[in-house]
Amino acid sequence: MKLTVFFEGPFWIGVVEDTEHGRLKACRHVFGSEPKDTEVLKFVDSLMMPLIERVTQGSENAQEPLRRINPKRLARRAAMEMKQRGISTQSQEALRLDYESRKKERVCRSREEREALQEKKRSIRIHKRKEKHRGR
Repeated sequence: MKLTVFFEGPFWIGVVEDTEHGRLKACRHVFGSEPKDTEVLKFVDSLMMPLIERVTQGSENAQEPLRRINPKRLARRAAMEMKQRGISTQSQEALRLDYESRKKERVCRSREEREALQEKKRSIRIHKRKEKHRGR
């Protein structure tokens, strides 16, 4: 699991990347103004896990072989990641897939609500029409 905090536009954004069963899941969290260390720690402690569990879609991730890495190489890799700005393209793909799936759910839900409202209005109109002609 990896948290990347960077500045984008007027806000500071954190992107959480998690690899699970060969799939990369990613989600965004907007911090707003520049987050202090305590804010980031609070996010990691309490908000990060529920946020990553909400993600349903993920992109395929090329798995690296699991083997012991030389400590110097590991330190160089960590330094390179610290210099790197922004998020990886794989995590962008995972974010896009998650956004699209949520959009489909939202569209279906709003369509059902709209149809239910139209049906309710129709039944009210029919009931009023019958009430007008009741005495004749």
